[in-house]
Amino acid sequence: MNAEQRRRAIASALAQAAAPLSATKLAEQFAVSRQIVVGDIALLRAAGHQISATPRGYVLQRGEKQGLQKTVACLHSADQMQQELNVMVDNGCTVLDVVVEHPLYGQLTGPLMLRNRYDVAQFVARCAEQDAAPLSSLTSGIHLHTLLCPDEAAYARVRDALTAAGFLLTEKNC
Repeated sequence: MNAEQRRRAIASALAQAAAPLSATKLAEQFAVSRQIVVGDIALLRAAGHQISATPRGYVLQRGEKQGLQKTVACLHSADQMQQELNVMVDNGCTVLDVVVEHPLYGQLTGPLMLRNRYDVAQFVARCAEQDAAPLSSLTSGIHLHTLLCPDEAAYARVRDALTAAGFLLTEKNC
């Protein structure tokens, strides 16, 4: 299989995948290094494929997302991250990303695509394994999340639960 055939096969695998595919798994599948897969993904993106990198692997964007996209502003310490993320997924919303405002680079966005507690636990475990700090550590805990909610009721539940937990950013805790 040459490089072009491999890239087509990677694009096909992503199109058929029900869950994110990691570069490591793709590398094993195609008998190449992880770095070769990372390069292949970059070339696929440059060719117009809508591929996102999530903490659990690559996903191919499939048209319009179903539901309402909403944004919440949050404030909490790094050790409260799992609790905050669980509040959002427990109330029926998908956490699409985290956004912080950096003084030099402007807006920094990290894709998350967390749909349930398992996804959250995997993300938090990976943070611990990599000894990585969340983006919100750059902004003293202040950050935004873009949510995909099935309806306004789910969004209202998330806001209420974040408020009850003390995570929703307000004028009082800003």
